[in-house]
Order: sequence, then C-alpha cells, then structure tokens
Amino acid sequence: MAAMATLPLAACGGGGGGASTAGTSSGGSGNGGTGGGSGAGAAGSAALSAAQASRFLAQAAIGYGKADITALTAGTIDAWLSSQFSMPRPQKFWDFLLANGYDAAANIHTTNGMDPMVWSQLMGSSDVLRQRVGLALLDQWVVSVDGLSGDWRAFTMAAYLDVLWDNAFGNYRDLMEGVSTSVAMGLYLTFLGSVKANPATGSIPDENYARELMQLFTIGLYQLNMDGSQGLSGGSPVPTYAQADVSQHARVWTGYTYAATDGSTPDRLKQPMTVNAAEHESGASSFLDIDIPTGADAATARKLALDGLFNHANVPPFVSRQLIQHLVTSNPSAAYISRVAQVFADNGSGVRGDMQAVIRAVLTDPEARDDSQVSSTTFGRLREPVVRLVQWARAYGVTSPTEAWPFGNTSSSANRLGEGVGHAPSVFNWFRPGYTPPGTAIAAAGLVAPEFQVTSEPSLIAYVNYMQAVIANGAGEAKADYSALAAIAGDSQALLDELNLVLAANQISPATVAQMKTALDTIATGTSAGLTNRIVAGLVLVMAAPEYLVMR
Repeated sequence: MAAMATLPLAACGGGGGGASTAGTSSGGSGNGGTGGGSGAGAAGSAALSAAQASRFLAQAAIGYGKADITALTAGTIDAWLSSQFSMPRPQKFWDFLLANGYDAAANIHTTNGMDPMVWSQLMGSSDVLRQRVGLALLDQWVVSVDGLSGDWRAFTMAAYLDVLWDNAFGNYRDLMEGVSTSVAMGLYLTFLGSVKANPATGSIPDENYARELMQLFTIGLYQLNMDGSQGLSGGSPVPTYAQADVSQHARVWTGYTYAATDGSTPDRLKQPMTVNAAEHESGASSFLDIDIPTGADAATARKLALDGLFNHANVPPFVSRQLIQHLVTSNPSAAYISRVAQVFADNGSGVRGDMQAVIRAVLTDPEARDDSQVSSTTFGRLREPVVRLVQWARAYGVTSPTEAWPFGNTSSSANRLGEGVGHAPSVFNWFRPGYTPPGTAIAAAGLVAPEFQVTSEPSLIAYVNYMQAVIANGAGEAKADYSALAAIAGDSQALLDELNLVLAANQISPATVAQMKTALDTIATGTSAGLTNRIVAGLVLVMAAPEYLVMR
C-alpha cells in the first residue's frame, strides 16, 4: 500500500502538472471575445469522440457518467455549455435545509445538515457545470463552517454557498457584492461588528476582510501583466498594496451587522448585512487610487471600493488563472491566461467580468482542447479528492432515498479524503494556487501543483482505503448502481475499457491496463458476488492509478 501511495508523486514528479511561463513572461498574446482566443470557436463546435467528450466533462462537470459522454458525442461543447448556462438551479442549499427540517429548534447550536446539504447538490443536482464552478469559487472565496461563530451555522453556510452558486454564471462584480454583504463572510473574516476608530481608546477597524478581499479574492499581492506574469520594477515584483491601504480600506467595512435582531430562527442569516450608521466610518478614505469622500454613507463607500477593485488591472489575470487551475491545468501558459483574461476584461460586447464568457473561454481554449496534451508531461492537474468521490458517485448513480446523503465530513487525512467541502482549515483553503511540493521534480521545474498540498503517502493510503469501502458498500443508504458494469464484468478487458473511458478519458496506458487485467482475472465471476468483487476491484485500481489521479 505504501508503494501505491507514491505512484501519483512519481507520475507528476517528471513535470506533470503543466509548464507555465506566467511567472517570467512580460506579456502574452491572445484574442478577446467570447470564443476565448484563436481556435476556441472551432473547438466548441467540433464533433467529439467518446474519449474527447470524457476529457471535456472531466474539466467542466462536477461528475458525469457513460450516458453523459454519449450525449455529448451527439452534440457539441458549445451547445452543452449553453444548456448548462440556461439551466435553473433545481434546489438551493438553503431550501434543502428547510425541506429536510434542519430549521428545527434542536439544531440551533449545531452544524446539522451542513454535510448532507453539500453532498446532495454535488452528487445529485443536474446543473453539473454550476456545481463545478461553484466549488472552484469556494476554493478562492473561502468560508469554512468550522470557523464560524453564532447559531444556525449550517444555514449561515447555506446562504453563503447560494451566493457563490447563484453568481457563478453572472458577473464577477455581483459576486463581489454578494460576498461582501453576506453574514457568513462578515462572521468568518470578522468585520461583522467592526466599528469606526475610537481615538480615545486607540481602537481601529477590523482589517481582516479589507486585507483578504485584496490579497485572495481580487488583485493578489503583486502587480500582474495580462498574461499573469508579475510586473517588475528594477527586477523586483511590485506590491499591489501596502499596510496603509489595508488600514484605509478597513474603514469601508465598519458598522456592518445583522439585518434583524431575532436569532431564534435562521432567517436573518439569508439577508444581506445592514449597517449601523453611527458605527460606520464617515471620514474620507483613500487606498489604491480609490477615494471615498467625507460623509459618504456605507452603501456609497462599498460601491466605490468594490468598483475600484473590480476595475483594477490585476483582476482579469488573477481570477482567470485560478479558474484555469481549478478546471483544466495547474500551470497554464502565459498565452492561455492572457486569452482568458482578455475575455474577462471585455466579453466582446464591452462587458467586464462576464462569468459565462470567461468559463466558455477557459473550457474551449485551444490549450484546453488540444488532444496532444494527453501525452504531455507539462500539462494537467491532480484531481482534488472531493471531485474524485463525486465523480464516482455520479458515474454510478449514487442516490440517497431519504436525502440523508451520509458521507459526512471527509476532511480527515487519516481515514478519509483529506479534504472536506466547506471545512477549509483557513481562509487560504485546503491548497493554495501557488503551492509547490518541496524537494520534487515539480519544484525543480519551477511548476506548481496546488492539490499536492493535501497529498502525501498517508493521505493517499487513507484515500484508497476510504474509496475501497465506499465503492464496495456505499455510505449508509447512499449506494451505487453497478448493474451496467455487471453486464460486462465477466470480460475483464471490457470492464477496464469501460472504466478507463468513463473515469479517465482513456488516459490509463495499455501497459497499466494490462497489469490491472492480470489482477482482475484472479477474481472468479461465476457468482453475483464474484462479479461485484471484480467491479469493486476494477474501480479501486482505476481510481488509484496515477494516470487517473493526474487529469490531463
């Protein structure tokens, strides 16, 4: 088992994860418009093989099955994206909690409902692109239920996740507004209750949100070129802000409080925060060339601050690079970043921050759709653990008849996945976009591999053991349907070919498949139990394979 745990590291250690010139390039070429760059329109309208469809869905969907692959081969990427963009949300997180009685008074001091709510959407909702993008946004705009104070914490998270998911296909500026007025963010980054400075006591406004809104959510630490490379002065990176900017910015986020005083029900957690004018800083503030005049009310100050950040030159490359990392490759080229960033800056109709155009650009870019990347050692990303679990669940029809979705918190790296949705250990998430595993060939090549921050030999052993148990037995009432696999499991090659296509877009090599076949052929299939054992073993082998774990 320990040897198995080292396999993904070996697979990526030779440079897997994608080469990037974004750290050194002074500029990148690219074209604007909703097509996402030269060649993207053709990629979106081209006919797809089954392997190409599976590869696209691995990047774009939170999970998918054989029927989804087949349907996509009969259509186009453009049509699929348009269908997903127009799809209303079947159920919101908040509504799941209400529908399942989690607003009962007994739950006021608990997080009951948090994990079932998350899994119900990730595993059961039909809006698979929104679920995938929503998860990517949560990885950037982090709030963790474990870092919240107050009552009804599951509802606090539900309201926050609904802000992210509702705005995933909208405009990034609206997302910034929704997050900045949400109770969850006010609690998590502690500006709910922050008040203006008091010269008599020496107290100053809370600076947490002001700092992280700039550092993590919009502009980052250093000035960027459009291709994501750092702007240099005298050979050194140029900071985007200083401590004085944080202090001035923090004045904007004073006076925020709950919209209602009644905490006996969760209702006020869904409402945007309001402002106590007496506790809001009414003096002038100035930061990052954003000037807020004396006497501006809180709404005006917030608008000026968020508009100023939204229009900062860093936002298009900063946001675009992270979306590419979460969906396609950890180390996108400078040209790829530039093409997507230009779409963020202008969707072709003069609109900045159009998320549908940006997502389309990310997924239809020539670099994303190039089949030769499958054999590249400088492209791809490690699948994050929760996405692997959800992919299995969606591929094989996992349901939860009573809506219990009893997968629980999967955060433990000792016996679960080492990652839990909505349970990030800090505002820096489970893994940072610039993380490089030290002492590896990835680091030596100057590459990053974010998901390796939650990857180690012990965590991989835990992952394999956990997945083996879940694949075999499900989680409580949530069980998979392997009837389609049972029809072919008597032929180990046919079974492996099916699993390779659906789960890995045929990226597991013939040599590896041959080794798996040798192992599966030792399992007799003369009984239904034997067939099930072969199916379970095949799934575990495929989902532990380096060529599956590293998505290209």
